[in-house]
Amino acid sequence: MPKLAAFPKAYMQALCKDGTMKLEEWINLASELDVQGLEWYAGFLEMKDKARWTDFRKMVEDKGKVIPMMCCSPDFTHPDASFREKEIEKQKYWIEMTYALGGQYCRVLSGQRRPELSIDEGVNLAADSIMACLPFAEERGITLIIENHYKDDFWEYPEFAQKMDVFCKLVDKIDHPNFGVNYDPSNTFLAGEDPLELLKRVSHRVVTMHASDRYLKYGSIEDLRNEEGGAVGYAKRLSHGEIGKGLNDYDAIFSELKSKGFDGWISIEDGVDGMDQLERSVNFLKAKIAKYW
Repeated sequence: MPKLAAFPKAYMQALCKDGTMKLEEWINLASELDVQGLEWYAGFLEMKDKARWTDFRKMVEDKGKVIPMMCCSPDFTHPDASFREKEIEKQKYWIEMTYALGGQYCRVLSGQRRPELSIDEGVNLAADSIMACLPFAEERGITLIIENHYKDDFWEYPEFAQKMDVFCKLVDKIDHPNFGVNYDPSNTFLAGEDPLELLKRVSHRVVTMHASDRYLKYGSIEDLRNEEGGAVGYAKRLSHGEIGKGLNDYDAIFSELKSKGFDGWISIEDGVDGMDQLERSVNFLKAKIAKYW
């Protein structure tokens, strides 16, 4: 049966930028939720001190929870080989961080959709870089998970593999037991595409999932598709919402995942309106998991 984790979506500024929230505060808040784990983020300010990594693991485990997965954003599509080598080293550092925290999964991405790159060039650069990290991950029992992502906060360009055809091409290129997909249905809307179509193409490779939901503030899905062939800069007409109240069809999503034997972690990347909303999202997902598993 899948397990639930929570991610501090509402507190990223406080935990990663201005330091107005400490990780201990988030751990204490999240410990009240009926979830088994907390998804971690490599950019938490307090994670800069390597000596404290095991302290944070203990804080979480003392609350009866674990840290199953790490969220980080390597940029593997830069044309300069020395830049990519630095990104590979960064990814290995994040794998080491995941291992120290007791995690099993560490995210990878493709990189930025730089205008000068052809599809084949970008896919090859990203695949080669990910494959360069896999032996390091395998030695530590970590699985690298690629997300159908939209755009890292600090990137100039959107995700290279944002579109499903490119994403699937990259996934197909990497055949390794320590590599899989982290499926995020909401990000597919940002690409102006259908989350269920993507899921059916990659469900046999999905090992973890981000649960979130989006709703349209105005207009239609067709309008969203017509906006620049997707979204550059977050789509203005889409907003985060409580899980189960938005555009995603969780019955169809969970039915497909169950049919492929999925029993991994589902991390809740929502709660932007506070802990009450996050708690309602937890309850919604628990009920759906009970229905399908």
